Amino acid sequence: MRVKRASKYGFCAGVRVADLKVRRFAADGGCGAILGALVHNERVVRELEGLGLKSVDSLDSAEGPTVIFSAHGVPPSVHGRARELGLNILDTTCTFVIDIHDEVERALSDGCHLVFVGDPDHREVVGYTHDLEPDTYHIVSKMDDVREIDWGRYPKVKIIYQTTLNADDFEDLVRLIERQNPHTVRADTICYATKENQDAARELAADLEVDLVLVIGGKDSANTRHLWEIAAQSKPAHLIQGVEDILPEWLEGVGCVGLTTGASTPDSAIDEVEDFLTASER
Repeated sequence: MRVKRASKYGFCAGVRVADLKVRRFAADGGCGAILGALVHNERVVRELEGLGLKSVDSLDSAEGPTVIFSAHGVPPSVHGRARELGLNILDTTCTFVIDIHDEVERALSDGCHLVFVGDPDHREVVGYTHDLEPDTYHIVSKMDDVREIDWGRYPKVKIIYQTTLNADDFEDLVRLIERQNPHTVRADTICYATKENQDAARELAADLEVDLVLVIGGKDSANTRHLWEIAAQSKPAHLIQGVEDILPEWLEGVGCVGLTTGASTPDSAIDEVEDFLTASER
């Protein structure tokens, strides 16, 4: 069986840096806990737990002396709360996410009403909105969310996308806001690595030689799920965490498998899947 990899896949720069920072911290004898998962990938979470860095749901559960903030970032108030608890902070927030926090502050200072396009429960979006006054923003993800609001009543509107989204999926939604309020501006907040991975997945799925696409990543990873959605528009596609999820019937009659991975998936995962698919004894 032949395998083709997407031209761009895997760890984005922010995740790679976060992963490296935390592993160096552990190697230097650092002790602490990660607030939430460092990244949305179960394999990485298990590996870090093996290094003594478990994930916790709240600061009160962090047993110190250090709390680690993930690449998704946290609300500014969480930094203050950690210091109140006497915790040291290892902040691995992606620099791109930090830039968006700055963009939020500038937009509010400029009198904009903020519209976050994304999942209200996603940790990145929570990080942006948790400390804001409720009347300064909306979070939307479907057309019904947009239709319920009179956007014309705001002097200016700033659109901010969750970085892991496929912006094309929300074009109609954003255009409706723009039609109702001509003073609407879109911030450039789609992560470049996310877009490159999505474009490469689209190209891979369109390849005439590829019969099936396997997207490798965490089940809770939004960017991995979007890659699967893109691939599934053109070819049979499955979202898997690793070799153990592959069903034999998927491979019947398949001559070439396309592989891609989410931005929080380590390279070792795609290597293992490719080795499995190309093994002569299989």
